[in-house]
Amino acid sequence: MTAIHPVILCGGSGTRLWPLSRKSLPKPFLPLVSDETLFEQAVRRVAGDERFAPPMVVAGAAHGDLIMAQLGDASASRLVVEPCARNTAPAIALAAALLPEDAVMLVCPSDHHIADAAAFRSAALAAAQLARQDYLVSFGIAPDRPETGYGYLERGEPLPGGYAIARFVEKPDLARAQEYLASGQFSWNGGIFAFRAGHLLDELAAHRPDMARLVKQAVAEGREDGVRFLPAPAPFAAIEGDSIDYAVMENTARAAMVPASMGWSDIGNWAALADALADAADVHGNVARGGTVNLDQCSGVFAQTDGPCISAVGLKDVSIIVSGNEVLVTTREGAQRVGKLPGAVNQ
Repeated sequence: MTAIHPVILCGGSGTRLWPLSRKSLPKPFLPLVSDETLFEQAVRRVAGDERFAPPMVVAGAAHGDLIMAQLGDASASRLVVEPCARNTAPAIALAAALLPEDAVMLVCPSDHHIADAAAFRSAALAAAQLARQDYLVSFGIAPDRPETGYGYLERGEPLPGGYAIARFVEKPDLARAQEYLASGQFSWNGGIFAFRAGHLLDELAAHRPDMARLVKQAVAEGREDGVRFLPAPAPFAAIEGDSIDYAVMENTARAAMVPASMGWSDIGNWAALADALADAADVHGNVARGGTVNLDQCSGVFAQTDGPCISAVGLKDVSIIVSGNEVLVTTREGAQRVGKLPGAVNQ
């Protein structure tokens, strides 16, 4: 059986975990849940396993040197440098166009936390089997709460190792999220995919012909620079960006999912990071990281500082972040809005 080709997507503007995450050093390149960065974890999940080929990374030019430094032994890897950001569909299509038509590509965001790497690899192998049969496969993350911040996948007919996708659902309100959880028929859409490269490009040509044509041109007119591939800037900039879900997954008749219970989190805000670090919490559910943190009569507080002492009294379900000359204080509910703050937006 031919190896699965991991494709690691590095994008984002570093706003949702501001002020720690910045445009110059966004979330994937920070050691948030361990001594390794999220990007290093994404690489290591498939490293040293002959079932997986060396990774291909798709990223913007601004983070190329960071990626090469964190890739470790990068001699067998490839870095595809996007001339500009055009969302996930063109980024994935670039990778597909650079792989053999029959290659199975495993598309992974670089900024997710997965606690159970063995479960991830097991799901990847199941997804690859479906991808070889020309299904376009999503990982369906087993939900453990009525989450309103994620899209959902509804299970359809059973398939070997997975299910057809009956329906894609946008982020629901709380009542619908509770219904989805209770039904047992819905999974979170985790943004992890498996495709046969040639079939993905065929589907893209069917549903987004202009995007497919411009990606093909950008690759044909691109150039190699060591382990880096630089697509031609002009055709790529002409692409009207779109996500892989909107461009392909919600339009194809071959959408499938594999269920995955692997301790997944997209670390999408400070509350999500606090949840991912729950094992480090004290008896009151407080998590303290960095320098000196004094918490009195607090519960569910996440406090992180890179220098100044944090002291808090009588707080509940609040995050306090000190990074450089910035201080952020937010409730769990407010954590969703951090990326809209002036400090985050106007970096």
